[in-house]
Amino acid sequence: MTSTSNDIELLWEPSDPSSTQTERFRRYINGTHQLDLKTYEDLWRWSISRRGDFWSEVWDWHSVIGDKGGSGPYVDESARPADNPRWFDGSSLNWAENQLRHHLDHPNDIAIIQTSEPCPGYDPSPRKVTQKELYELVGQVQRGMKAAGVTRGDRIAFWGGTCLEAVTVLLATSSLGAIFSSAAADFGVDGVAERLEQIRPKLLFVTNAVVYASTPRPLLPLLPKLLSSLSAPPEQTIIIPHLPDSIAPTKTNPSRDHTKTWNEFLVDEGQGVEFVRLGFNEPIWILFSSGTTGRPKAIVHRQGGMLLDSLREHVLAGDMSSQDVYFYYTTPGWMMFQYLVSGLATGATIILYEGSPLKDPSLLWRMIEDFGITIFGTSAKWIQQISKNYPDVGKHHNLTTLKQILSTGSPLAPELFDFVYQRVKRDVLLGSVTGGTDICSVFAGRCTALPVYRSEIQARMLGFALDIPSDANGFPGELICRQAFPNEPLGFWPLPNSGFSEEEVTAAQQRFQESYFKDEQGTWYHGDYVQITSSRSGNGGGLLMLGRSDGVLNPGGIRFGPTDIYTVMDSPAFTEIGVEETLVVGLLVEGGTDEKVILFVKMKGDQKLEDHIVGMIKSVIRKGRSARHVPAEILQVSDIPMTLTGKRVEVPIRKIINGAPASSINPATLLNPACLEEYVILGERLRLAEGM
Repeated sequence: MTSTSNDIELLWEPSDPSSTQTERFRRYINGTHQLDLKTYEDLWRWSISRRGDFWSEVWDWHSVIGDKGGSGPYVDESARPADNPRWFDGSSLNWAENQLRHHLDHPNDIAIIQTSEPCPGYDPSPRKVTQKELYELVGQVQRGMKAAGVTRGDRIAFWGGTCLEAVTVLLATSSLGAIFSSAAADFGVDGVAERLEQIRPKLLFVTNAVVYASTPRPLLPLLPKLLSSLSAPPEQTIIIPHLPDSIAPTKTNPSRDHTKTWNEFLVDEGQGVEFVRLGFNEPIWILFSSGTTGRPKAIVHRQGGMLLDSLREHVLAGDMSSQDVYFYYTTPGWMMFQYLVSGLATGATIILYEGSPLKDPSLLWRMIEDFGITIFGTSAKWIQQISKNYPDVGKHHNLTTLKQILSTGSPLAPELFDFVYQRVKRDVLLGSVTGGTDICSVFAGRCTALPVYRSEIQARMLGFALDIPSDANGFPGELICRQAFPNEPLGFWPLPNSGFSEEEVTAAQQRFQESYFKDEQGTWYHGDYVQITSSRSGNGGGLLMLGRSDGVLNPGGIRFGPTDIYTVMDSPAFTEIGVEETLVVGLLVEGGTDEKVILFVKMKGDQKLEDHIVGMIKSVIRKGRSARHVPAEILQVSDIPMTLTGKRVEVPIRKIINGAPASSINPATLLNPACLEEYVILGERLRLAEGM
């Protein structure tokens, strides 16, 4: 309900916290374990001190389908995150079985609504699919996979739009114990190829096109280049007729024996879905990082962790149920796709939307009205753009059904909290959340039992021992997790015994350790720069998100790594026209709530960065990656700073162009420290232009 407190930072508080899942669970834990936990903070501290008991109770609280594997212990409590312990040894379950559990008791409930932005020649009506229909369609896909020889551990890839078929491929893959992976349509061919090359999928599903900004964007013309670039192409490629043939023909090349249409792939004969129950720690999907320090990291998640933690997140923290209609703006290339689909386990209706969220700024708000959306997920950047271009939301729309707005992707600025509560809706839980691809979940975020304070993430989530390093001494620091957690990745692909060479497996294991573990205590370092506030209303302290602690680029909440740019810029074509070296960093804008990508270019000798070269750079990056990767500024510099071992130094230069003095960098670590002053001057000019 709207806050009635005199605390000006208190924006919302629950009308009846005692009825929330979190409070009911606290009382249950008190009764079951003979405790006297009085606040959320008490429950959180118990959950991180008795992690095996906590996650076992989460299993029981949500009546997970499967065998928990005895009476415990369910984890080695002394194990550190770096030890990556096994959880629930002896258990057996299937993630997809739990997602499809409502097809028997509630067969006619709507499971999925698919809708799309219109484009010329394509203005489809929303497609509604019941629980029973979803179950049957997954069965058809599963039987097609069996006919194609898919078995446990095979990788199945999807490239394309946010559509029903993407969900059914994910569910059918999980049902067989295979491993799902996906790429968004806005990835360039090179970006898709460097992901698929790492995992060597057995099958590849591709939509014939997608819609964005009211424009159809065919994918099939890109398919020959993609397949020819893979050292081990998939055994079959399945073309999904997402858009009409009149817009994007799906006719397959008859010379390719390994290409089928979606309808050719489906198998109607047979009934039901076979659920292969596997251990808690078996892999379920591979998500890819942005590629900050090389090719994208292929992050492997465990099925049990994904199931248990999504139930903790959606139900225990979010009170999601079969009465809810749940939407998150996402594509299949973002972890929020799995975050959205996992809502099926609660019985909620999930909404799949494809298209631009901003070309018509009223569109997503009208979706709330049309479909009765109760939980609405988006990005901080989208909220910011709405505040500028469509500010009177509350006047134009009836948002009676809306209970929660979730925001992720980048920090949510204090003034955007004000905008939501003043111009959108006063009685709504605004939940800023943080987590990410690394854990495919939320470390800190919304909780329906707690108040919302201006600019703060509400709380650290139950089960996660989040903190900042002790040497921060009350100041901001890097977000860490001190104790092991069940949705910690199994590692990077390839895993042992996955059919890859020992050298590839060893390299993946080493890269995994180097990515998250920096100290002798085996602590998980998450990469977010945060401040933990003092506890209020028993929340144990909220979080203020202050940005990334590394060099990941994050324009508009779309994260990608500098390597995405470097792999384009390092091509012979640019060398031939005089490009010698490049450096890409993020410039903070909009009061620090967003950033622009700045590309610095060093030319050979006395050559100039002419306009036609700048145009070529933008064009090639757009084609090879996406429009979102194109730098906002491309500037010529006399030199690119390098470490003593010849590595580019993004993080120090990012700091300098955002206002840090050159003296903040140790010149002894650089081959060419004299060039730093040039970046100080450029940073001053860039910040002045942005009003920073």
